[in-house]
Amino acid sequence: MGIYYLAQGTDLKNAGVIYDRAGSSTAMLQPGQVDWDEVLKDISWFHFSAISPAVSKNLAAVCEEALKAAKEKKITISVDLNYRAKLWKWGKEPHEVMPSLIQYCDIVMGNIWAIERMAGIKLPGDFKTDKNNCLHQAEISSAMLMEKFSACKHVANTFRFDEGSSLKYYSTLYSKNGLTVSGEHNVSDIIDKVGSGDCFMAGLIYGFSNGLNEQQTLEFATAAAVDKMYVLGDATTSAPEKIKERIKNIQ
Repeated sequence: MGIYYLAQGTDLKNAGVIYDRAGSSTAMLQPGQVDWDEVLKDISWFHFSAISPAVSKNLAAVCEEALKAAKEKKITISVDLNYRAKLWKWGKEPHEVMPSLIQYCDIVMGNIWAIERMAGIKLPGDFKTDKNNCLHQAEISSAMLMEKFSACKHVANTFRFDEGSSLKYYSTLYSKNGLTVSGEHNVSDIIDKVGSGDCFMAGLIYGFSNGLNEQQTLEFATAAAVDKMYVLGDATTSAPEKIKERIKNIQ
């Protein structure tokens, strides 16, 4: 079983994580071992994380095998471009692996720095992280990603900037309709930020699956990510109704 250890404390970036994935059943999985017809039966959405292909060469190949099967079945595919430097140790860099997987995706979630690292879409050398620049670059990077990967219909970017013991959090969603921007959340008294990105992605899936428009979907996903920071552990216990209430309280 693949596990990780994370020291608890005041480090908002959780830099002290230790991964123990080598030799796990997932890390050892080989192409051809999974019956994707059976696994994907009656499935409408397939989501994966860039953490998976980071674990091993063979698991990267399994990811592509799964994506091909999902695409053939016209299943909606999404990816979270999580970058974990401590996991990419099997001989290739993310930008050498991820484009062959992103090409199958309908929805890409991450941030402009992950897009650069994994899709090769560069940021300006003099890029500054004020909000106007971030929003402008989100639009540019997202448009370039959609141009590069024709299957992609939506690109979501999150922005989280630490300010002492608190942080500011906002996000964008890009599509053929242009750039949608969320409200900005000022987050303080954080309990545990681990899993906030997963909750953001879950919020996107919830919104798109329940017929919300792009603005509503983005606001829900952003509020879900923020709400997770007030829940201990790496998964949320909040119901959609509670998350919707948080949207009303954006400062």
